[in-house]
Amino acid sequence: MVLKIHDDRDEGRQKEGPTMSQVLRADAENKAPAKSNYRWVVMTLIFFVYTMAAADRANIGIVLPFVKSEFNMTNTEAGAIVSLFFIGYSVAQIPAGFVVKRFGVRMIFPLFMILTSAFTGLLGTATSALHMKLNRLALGLAEAPLPVAMLATMNHWFPPKEKGTAVGIFLSAAKFGPVLVPPIGAVVIASLGWQYIFFICAVPGIIFSVLWYFLVTNDPAQSRFTSSAEVGHIQSASPPATSDEAGEIPFASGDGRRKFGWLDRLVRARTVRPIATVSETFRSPNIWGLAIGYLMMTGIINVILAWLPTYLTTVKKFSILNVGFVAAAPFVGGVLGNLLGGLLSDLVFDKRRKPTIVITALSSVFMMYALIHAPSDPLLLGGVLFMAGLLLNLGYSSFTVYPAGLTTKEAYPLAVSVVNTGGQAGGALFPFLTGVILDAYSWDSVFLFLAASSFIALVVMMFVVEPVEDPASGQAAAGR
Repeated sequence: MVLKIHDDRDEGRQKEGPTMSQVLRADAENKAPAKSNYRWVVMTLIFFVYTMAAADRANIGIVLPFVKSEFNMTNTEAGAIVSLFFIGYSVAQIPAGFVVKRFGVRMIFPLFMILTSAFTGLLGTATSALHMKLNRLALGLAEAPLPVAMLATMNHWFPPKEKGTAVGIFLSAAKFGPVLVPPIGAVVIASLGWQYIFFICAVPGIIFSVLWYFLVTNDPAQSRFTSSAEVGHIQSASPPATSDEAGEIPFASGDGRRKFGWLDRLVRARTVRPIATVSETFRSPNIWGLAIGYLMMTGIINVILAWLPTYLTTVKKFSILNVGFVAAAPFVGGVLGNLLGGLLSDLVFDKRRKPTIVITALSSVFMMYALIHAPSDPLLLGGVLFMAGLLLNLGYSSFTVYPAGLTTKEAYPLAVSVVNTGGQAGGALFPFLTGVILDAYSWDSVFLFLAASSFIALVVMMFVVEPVEDPASGQAAAGR
């Protein structure tokens, strides 16, 4: 009888409760890791790191009028101090691409971040113009691997549909540094002296280098902070096409693709074979077209970065505190422009990068010309500079995300190094030419020069192919 009762209870359990296999399945499901979003933690760290790196290069602008006076320099000599950073930065870009590809980001980034901080601090100890020039050159050489390493990290940590947004955030950091430097620098100069700006800017880089080493891996699959679901999301894009056929294939929107019609014809949307080797990278007219366009636009930005405080001091006769806040205005606009441009290229233009570049180049022609008649009221001038910065940076992030659509992931670091080399060559050349123009002519001539440079960028970019996905195969496009 006891046994009978026991059997009845077992039957009741089977009817009322789950089976052992159901329990085990439910337990396994409960233990399955949820999808993490650690890539955005990495992106946050990149933002703060690049903000500090941008501040390290931007602080020369707010101190330049005082350095000129202390070392009794001409405008051409002052321009040379600004340009020497970008000469070192430009020269080291392609070697940096090889170094990052060979040794990986995790080891290279912390090392060069520490060197960047060291040479930033040494600028505050300069006792002559020559001393400052040598330190600026060394700072450019030390900082060159940082953007290559960070862009390579984003290329590995984000799927194609998020790369435009990620690079927009990245390049907004390059404008956020110059937002912070002028007002903070103005207060530091007024209370302590110009040398202390460099000492203050040197400290955070050392902290960030340690954080990077422990928090960021070369590949998201190697990170203990990423779930398998997030790794799968990052790697969800189809591999690039491997066709052996060279040349370009006209793009026609298929199922699942947004149709743009005249816009795709305007930007020369094509599916073309991916760049996979060193020789293909250096023979690509698309890569060199991007480099030339980036040269012009980066040159314009660096003239504003380096010379705007001097313009506000000598032409508009603003006080140091007004200079600090007005000089930040174009970079406040630049932060918004980079973020908005990344979202537009990802979401509105369906990962097309060229439309925002065309908008930036065309609008900057008019904005640079408009600065000839810039108002003298600090509030009005700040508004004009805000709009100039926003429009100038709307398509700026697209230059560095562009090569990700033209290359394989392995070829990307070198390709983006070539494009960055062009950009930093503009950063080196334009501030120096501005000094030469100012010694011979006036600020009106400088603004005309910048407007003409933007027009050249517009013309060159019209010949660059817009890489798109092949609708027939569903594979990502790349190109030469």
